[in-house]
Amino acid sequence: MEVKAARPDCRILRAMLRFLVLLLMALPAHAQYPQARAWFPEAVRIGAAEGEPRAAPVHGKDGVIGYLFHTSDVVRIPAYSGEPINSLVGIERDGRIRGVAIVEHREPILDVGISEERLAAFSAQYAGKSVFERVAVGENIDTISGATITVMVQNETLMRAARRVAESRNVGAVPGPSQEPLWKTVWRDRAFAIGVLAAGLLALNFILLFQDWLARKPRLLTLVRRAFLAYTVLFIGWYALAQLSIVHVLTFMHAAVRDFSWETFLIDPMLFILWSFVAMTLLLWGRGVYCGWLCPFGAMQELVQQAARRLKLPQLEFPDVVHERLWGLKYLILLGLFGVSLQSMGEAARLAEVEPFKTAVTLRFEREWPFVLYAAALIAVSAVNRKFYCKYVCSLGAALSIPGRFRVFDWWLRRRKECGRPCQTCARDCEVRAIRPTGEINANECHYCLDCQVTYYSDRRCMPLIERRTKREQRRSQAPDSKLIHIKPTASPRK
Repeated sequence: MEVKAARPDCRILRAMLRFLVLLLMALPAHAQYPQARAWFPEAVRIGAAEGEPRAAPVHGKDGVIGYLFHTSDVVRIPAYSGEPINSLVGIERDGRIRGVAIVEHREPILDVGISEERLAAFSAQYAGKSVFERVAVGENIDTISGATITVMVQNETLMRAARRVAESRNVGAVPGPSQEPLWKTVWRDRAFAIGVLAAGLLALNFILLFQDWLARKPRLLTLVRRAFLAYTVLFIGWYALAQLSIVHVLTFMHAAVRDFSWETFLIDPMLFILWSFVAMTLLLWGRGVYCGWLCPFGAMQELVQQAARRLKLPQLEFPDVVHERLWGLKYLILLGLFGVSLQSMGEAARLAEVEPFKTAVTLRFEREWPFVLYAAALIAVSAVNRKFYCKYVCSLGAALSIPGRFRVFDWWLRRRKECGRPCQTCARDCEVRAIRPTGEINANECHYCLDCQVTYYSDRRCMPLIERRTKREQRRSQAPDSKLIHIKPTASPRK
């Protein structure tokens, strides 16, 4: 006898499904959204996310008291990573924010150096604010030091999303919200800083264009260079927080092969302008202009090294065999970071802490002691070995040297036919060791300090000029002290 498998009764399945739905609806609000317990303590249940834009109604004893939604379901503004920051937001029926919590992001700046406590403290500032008021980072919302642009993207994302949800639920109308792109707002708000940066870059252009004239006046060049290095540390670094990083390079490379958007890079005008200037100078002069003049951490090392010289601290150099092996270390670090970034950008950002830039510049040494000790040690080493980090460890410098190989001109730094054959003065004096024994300047390692150009025009340092000066002095010493002027006698006038 054939035995048929028993089929479950459809009515039983439907009853079980209804029971499950009722059970889920009966669950307390915090079981579905953990943050809702603190935001809506009076809630009895939370409905399913629905509508356009999607939002979940929060029910109290007397009906709907608010809404919960994820910002990525409403507004998607790309941040540094090229991906939006997703936050859970709770708002009341009158449009007042109950709470904000970042639930998902791929931001390198938040993956390292920014604690969960600081994120929570930043998000807590929105509680009690209305979605109808103007909320701006730096005005009525405090920023997170070292993550200013990221939190500006976060602010714009959640405020736009909250307004759309409020309007769609007939909570109210926003009186005069501007919907212009975020980057335009940021550029307008930072007009002063943009002007100061543009003036500094213009001044650097004049320095580079008139470098021959400055090189003939060593004292003036020294004063100009020290002043510009101080400007780089104080304004570009500690004020504008415009320290370039290998993380920016990796982020750009990933964005270039995915959904590229200019808005991702325009949201930080200081970095955008600086990167644009660096791109131009790479084609004209190579990596040296940025590494020697515009890198805040590099400028710190230079100023410390100059102070060490005034204190007559001994300068230590590695033997050639050690130097040549250390020289390639930064390229290995670059390859390692790039390989890791293909798998995980967040992990690459954590490993990029080999850069001391965030500690020394972005966070102004306000960080956990191991990071501060590491950055301080690198600066201390630079006092006795000029720009040690830049020469051997900096993966950003290694990355910039790659496009720098395609520079248009090679005649900006002047050389003589005697350079390297036999004269070795510049090669010995170059403390970043960018001059080969044969006399050529290695543009991939040159920091464009112009020291070799001062030597080029000095008849006290440059061997060919010394020889010419010596010959002139010898000719003068061999000449008679005075020249006799013979006048043909004339007849005396008759009386």
